[in-house]
Amino acid sequence: MYKHIFVSTMKIEEEIQQRKFKNEYQKAAINLIFTASWLDKINSDSLKPYNISIQQFNILRILRGLAGKPASIKLLTERMLDKMSNASRLVEKLKQKDLVDRIACPADRRQVDIFITKKGLALVEEASLKLEEGIESHMEALSKKEAEQLNALLDQMRG
Repeated sequence: MYKHIFVSTMKIEEEIQQRKFKNEYQKAAINLIFTASWLDKINSDSLKPYNISIQQFNILRILRGLAGKPASIKLLTERMLDKMSNASRLVEKLKQKDLVDRIACPADRRQVDIFITKKGLALVEEASLKLEEGIESHMEALSKKEAEQLNALLDQMRG
């Protein structure tokens, strides 16, 4: 079972030791950045035993979702959560770990098809369970209705 990590109930002002914000919008933006970093740490800690980063895990999840169909670097880049990541570099690291294969596309020699290996599939299955367990243990501070509201607000914010 996943060991529950202490969840702070401190407000953002206390967390970053800033007493005042310009306005509620600035406070919300800083709170989002701080919370995203907090969640990233939880995810990174959950993936540490698998020797992969959250970005590499994201690539593996995308490939698993394709159910055996190939992916291009372009497709991976479009679907990645972290748009600042270098998909080519991540794929190379995953290839070195035998978690993905790269095969020249027979229809277009300039394109490379990327597939998840059996080893990669096994790793992403196991790591997904661990990651979901960790996230759920920290998100249980919110009710299902509150999580739905948060999702709606975040979607609304992005327009």
